[in-house]
Amino acid sequence: MSLEKTLSYQFIKKTNLTLSNLGEREILIEPTLPYKSYPQAEKIELEIRSFPEGENFFKILAKRRSQRKYHRIPITFEEISLLCFAAQGVTAKAGYYLLRTAPSAGALYPIETYLAVNYSEDLIPGIYHLEVRSFSLEKLKEGNFGRLLRDLALGQAFFETASCVFIWSALLRRTLSKYGERGLRYIFMDVAHICQNVLLAAEALSLKACPVGAFLDEELNRFLGLDGIEETVIYMATIGK
Repeated sequence: MSLEKTLSYQFIKKTNLTLSNLGEREILIEPTLPYKSYPQAEKIELEIRSFPEGENFFKILAKRRSQRKYHRIPITFEEISLLCFAAQGVTAKAGYYLLRTAPSAGALYPIETYLAVNYSEDLIPGIYHLEVRSFSLEKLKEGNFGRLLRDLALGQAFFETASCVFIWSALLRRTLSKYGERGLRYIFMDVAHICQNVLLAAEALSLKACPVGAFLDEELNRFLGLDGIEETVIYMATIGK
């Protein structure tokens, strides 16, 4: 099969920028709210007492590997706080925008972070949403969903033994309302920036981590209560010990 016949190639081709089409773009997608929260959910404020002293950054880069062998060892609240800060911690304000640890095209931040906690010393197992403005976790449902996530991730057994799982969704309108169809490129870049931050933070904390892109999209969206249109899951990462 020719690459030119694939959807992947057609998407790249149709979202190319050229000098001739820069002034022709018409964005017809309405914007949406820049922040998401669950007002009725119980909120648990994350806390970072201090940033731990660690190895040289370049040594951390050299050591990073995708690791899938975990032992159901509980993760601490401090470790979760540091990982969430690495993902989407607010580091500065620029007018209306809250700038974060990971870059985002146009500072639009279309990515939402959910956390499935399986084993923790301090948090009840369950599904949480990271509320960026207050740097808190919003508890959406209780329970250890490791086995369910294993099934939704096409039977990848290490989901069941992971201490926690980061699940990232995209609120597509946040980016597409400014950049149109090309914005989908930026959304995938954004989530990759966030995931790499988490992977390196896990390495710095002597935790194991593995990024995952294989899962049943519609079923995982339903599990999180997402419609798969306005908001859809696009990436995950397991964390364990």
